Amino acid sequence: MADRTVYDLTEKEHSLLAHRVMRRQAGLSLRVAAVFAVLLLGLPLVNFYMPDLANFSVGGFTATWLFLGVLFYPITVGLSFYFVKKSDQIEAECTDWRSVLDDEAASQEGSV
Repeated sequence: MADRTVYDLTEKEHSLLAHRVMRRQAGLSLRVAAVFAVLLLGLPLVNFYMPDLANFSVGGFTATWLFLGVLFYPITVGLSFYFVKKSDQIEAECTDWRSVLDDEAASQEGSV
């Protein structure tokens, strides 16, 4: 049994492995989307509730326009790089499919 390859897995084992990867990547997606939503929705709230801060002059621009015109894009690129790096890390961790299947089987037995 130790010489099994990933191609020898049953359909149920493939399903468990895929489920584990997708569940972890879905969690990552939700966390990154939450940060993006806070940034996107936070700016109008700052403009509404803290107009003095939003209109603060930085280098001839208001803080709002500085954020929208300059800082927003590097932040979204940074979030994208973070997502890709973590997603690749999740997939790399799941290449040890024997331990992943053991963990998945143990968690399903515990929930039954």
